[in-house]
Amino acid sequence: MTTEANDSRVMRVQVVEDEPKLAQVLIDYLGAAGYETTWVNNGREALARFQEFQPDLVMLDLMLPGRDGLDVCQDIRRISSVPIIMVTARVEEIDRLLGLEIGADDYICKPFSPREVMARVKAILRRVPATTKPAIHDTGDLKIDPERFEASWQGHILDLTPAEFRLLLTLASVPGRVFGRDQLIDQVYDDHRVVTDRTIDSHIKNLRRKLAAVSAEELIRSVYGVGYKLEL
Repeated sequence: MTTEANDSRVMRVQVVEDEPKLAQVLIDYLGAAGYETTWVNNGREALARFQEFQPDLVMLDLMLPGRDGLDVCQDIRRISSVPIIMVTARVEEIDRLLGLEIGADDYICKPFSPREVMARVKAILRRVPATTKPAIHDTGDLKIDPERFEASWQGHILDLTPAEFRLLLTLASVPGRVFGRDQLIDQVYDDHRVVTDRTIDSHIKNLRRKLAAVSAEELIRSVYGVGYKLEL
């Protein structure tokens, strides 16, 4: 078993765990097996680090400060099919089912044997392409590449701020679905800072202006009293 992809790239594992000693044990075992690792100790920073690090697999604790593991799992699933192993001390069956239903690939309960964890990691990575990357949203006209942090309309690159990019990515994740302002705030600002509805409205205004520069269609529509949706 090699820990390298077909292009000789060392495979990467992101550890999201708030217990430093446990995280270090996982990092040591993963490193000894030849994997490159990164560690995040809270849920607020997990998605941003995921987008920066581009891991092949995520080991995700359920109970995290700032944002719990189920929310983080859903965030990752909106942009990627990368394998996720949920790690938790909560052993109730409903948690196990919920963890898998939202897109986790496996579930390990604490306390666990690090060797067992490594066996699970290797087994999962054998079953998936070694070059798993965040899903590219491509409708023909609109293309959003989370890995490159790039969006375009009919081949025209959109010059978006990070907040505008995450806003467009969220709306494009389910075209036609109405997203409330609170939902959009959670996606654009995952650090739980205090943000008003006016801030989202301002981002929407700027995003509409940039889309209007390359498209004659009104792509983002307001739903009075509810929020916004993307129509493609």
